[in-house]
Amino acid sequence: MSGSMESPPAAMTLLPDAPEEGTSLWKDAWNRLRKNHLAVVGGALIATFAAICTIGPWLISSTYQGQDLSLGAAPPSAEHWLGTDVLGRDMFARILYGGRISLAVGLCATFVSLTIGVAWGAVAGFFGGKVDAVMMRAVDILYALPFTIFVILLMVFSDAIAKQYQLGATWNLMILFAAIGAVEWLTMARIVRGQIMALRRQEFIEAAFSLGLRKRRIIMRHMIPNALGPVIVYTTLTIPAVMLLEAFLSFLGLGVQPPMSSWGSLIKEGADKMEEFPWLLIFPGTIFSLTLFSLNFLGDGLRDALDVRASKD
Repeated sequence: MSGSMESPPAAMTLLPDAPEEGTSLWKDAWNRLRKNHLAVVGGALIATFAAICTIGPWLISSTYQGQDLSLGAAPPSAEHWLGTDVLGRDMFARILYGGRISLAVGLCATFVSLTIGVAWGAVAGFFGGKVDAVMMRAVDILYALPFTIFVILLMVFSDAIAKQYQLGATWNLMILFAAIGAVEWLTMARIVRGQIMALRRQEFIEAAFSLGLRKRRIIMRHMIPNALGPVIVYTTLTIPAVMLLEAFLSFLGLGVQPPMSSWGSLIKEGADKMEEFPWLLIFPGTIFSLTLFSLNFLGDGLRDALDVRASKD
């Protein structure tokens, strides 16, 4: 009796699962940042304004010093897109040149603040004890000082030196960078100190100590890079604060000196003539407000994107 014998089922070959592709904190942060539409729009506006202010003055024939007294303050037209001021200077050119100064003040003063704050906070958080107590009490004392008055006095003093020795407008601009940066580093120092104190208890820092690495190397190569998330976030929020302080000083006549201009000085000039020539205030005020809003939206987006707790969800 011949019967058909069923062949045994073929052995199933078990293929190993494909390894999951790992993602870094920065890649996760970038993916979350792209989903924040306000932050993306803010970053795009900042990049656009920066590019226009950098390249624009080279592409237009007008300069911020070019005057046409016979024209005077004229409303926007085909020849002068944003109108002219009371001296017949093209407002579009003045806003572009002023944007260079305002953005430069924001970036340079923030860099000064970043350098001092990160170094101060890292040293205080790393050594702790009496060193931390002395350094942070100094920060507390500086917090109690009226910073605006301090900057105003410094600018008045530097202006007197510039007039006595004929140092020119560049001297005032450099003092403005240093003065604003020197009073904006305190919060950065506190943020970095807290991050360094938390990192000091991590296993990889203890391993670095056990390997006998120098303290400077541990701080620069291991601690500060791992504290960059909050530092980057606060940096993006410091830039608009610095630009606003510069605008306030320019509004008081202590910021950027003529013939140079910034968005703050343009707003001050426009506020004096707003009833007669409203476009002198509307255009620089609108661009300055958009820049501040964009920087704040970008800072909020970076804060959410770099949140370590969000990356674990």
